[in-house]
Amino acid sequence: MTAPSAPSERGAEIGRRIGVGLMYGLFRPRVLGAWRVPAAGPVIYAVNHSHNVDGPMVMGVAPRPTHFLIKKEAFIGPLDPFLLGIGQLKVDRSTADRTAITQALGVLENGGVLGIFPEGTRGEGDFAALRAGLAYFAVRGGAPIVPVAVLGSSGRSGRLIKALPPLRSRVDVVFGDPFDAGDGSGRRTRKALDEATERIQKQLTAHLENARRLTGR
Repeated sequence: MTAPSAPSERGAEIGRRIGVGLMYGLFRPRVLGAWRVPAAGPVIYAVNHSHNVDGPMVMGVAPRPTHFLIKKEAFIGPLDPFLLGIGQLKVDRSTADRTAITQALGVLENGGVLGIFPEGTRGEGDFAALRAGLAYFAVRGGAPIVPVAVLGSSGRSGRLIKALPPLRSRVDVVFGDPFDAGDGSGRRTRKALDEATERIQKQLTAHLENARRLTGR
């Protein structure tokens, strides 16, 4: 059996361009700190998640094309070939999805950008509970983590489309300083990953607090 190939970088760039048109057409994004994203090499965006629009928003405003790990339940009907075509990764959250893991590591090995919602599912978007997956990919892939705070996407529903924030509303996206999750030893033991997860949570929580101060959210 051949290993699954990494998703297309060209597809992710097409997705980024679609995201630019949609997000700037529907809303008024304010992007802070995008210059902090490394211009080349593997990177992981760790994004808080409180609304379905958060992923497309980051795809549209980020300076580099992004391959997001997205729950398989989102790949329904025509969205399945579309999301795969723009370089997104389908993941089964109920098991250790080896295909998704291999593809995600392939993104990093090819020097691409992997997008992860470290809370695992949509919620308060406060990084209060992180899954271990982010630490695993950061340590195994040797990629710095860039914290990303999306603020203003939840709280109010649009009048025309209830599933979206109000049209032309402002959504703030704040990119933080990249940091390494590991301790420099290269260890990938359970203890090492647990320690990395603790370090990551402190960094992400601090970034979110700073983003709220900057934006007044």
